[in-house]
Amino acid sequence: MQTWFITGTSSGFGRLLTEKLLLRGDRVAATLRKSAALDDLKAQYGNRLWVATLDVTDASAVRQVIDRAFTELGRLDVIVNNAAYALFGAAEEASDEQIRQQLDTNLLGSIHVIRAVLPHLRAQGGGRILQISSEGGQITYPNFSYYHTTKWGIEGFVEAVAQEVAPFQIEFTIVEPGPAKTNFGAGLVSPPPMAVYDNTPAGEVRRGLADGTFVVSGDPDKMVEAMLASVERSPAPRRLTLGRAAYAQIRAALLERLAALDAQQDIAFSTEIDA
Repeated sequence: MQTWFITGTSSGFGRLLTEKLLLRGDRVAATLRKSAALDDLKAQYGNRLWVATLDVTDASAVRQVIDRAFTELGRLDVIVNNAAYALFGAAEEASDEQIRQQLDTNLLGSIHVIRAVLPHLRAQGGGRILQISSEGGQITYPNFSYYHTTKWGIEGFVEAVAQEVAPFQIEFTIVEPGPAKTNFGAGLVSPPPMAVYDNTPAGEVRRGLADGTFVVSGDPDKMVEAMLASVERSPAPRRLTLGRAAYAQIRAALLERLAALDAQQDIAFSTEIDA
């Protein structure tokens, strides 16, 4: 039996992970904004489900909840950094407050959790951290600029920290799901649209989500099973791409960036100090 710590467990991937882990006999420390959302699972699984209310934008609260989880449960084997949402709108449509909340939740919230768990994982001799990112950590869509900022940012943070803590047997996997049939869309925060963007790529994406032509083909259940299976792999895969569309789009983006880099090799080499 393993003990997992998961943020953002009221719905989506967080809820599915919690359900599957409890069903197979593991123990889960689940955090969410409103603890009542897990009352049904608490009644069914009792002490194998540890629940705490947590707003990941509050760094002090994150440290307190994580300290309490390690103290009361003794050990946390896998940390799942999942709490996130998307701010949906063209860059100039969002308010300052909306931008700050997006960064505080998705980027700084994930950083707070990682920083808080590292001392405990070092002390216990290691552990695994799953950072739930998105295909949007390597590709972009119009209207999701601030969401992409958080996902590209957290992937860079994890890449660096993974090198720092590798000697302590702490491993990271960045999970990059494509569009999946969760309630992610219901959680979108959308500022008032500006008509000037109606006939632009931003407007096209907006209409695609509204009329259902934006294809969502990922199976959340299968994606969660892949996340669980990744924890059994050693060494930990640094990235886990989930979904046919995510694979195709990330691969195309990487090839395009590599081609652009290769095309500028002579410029890059020309800026060295003369020997």
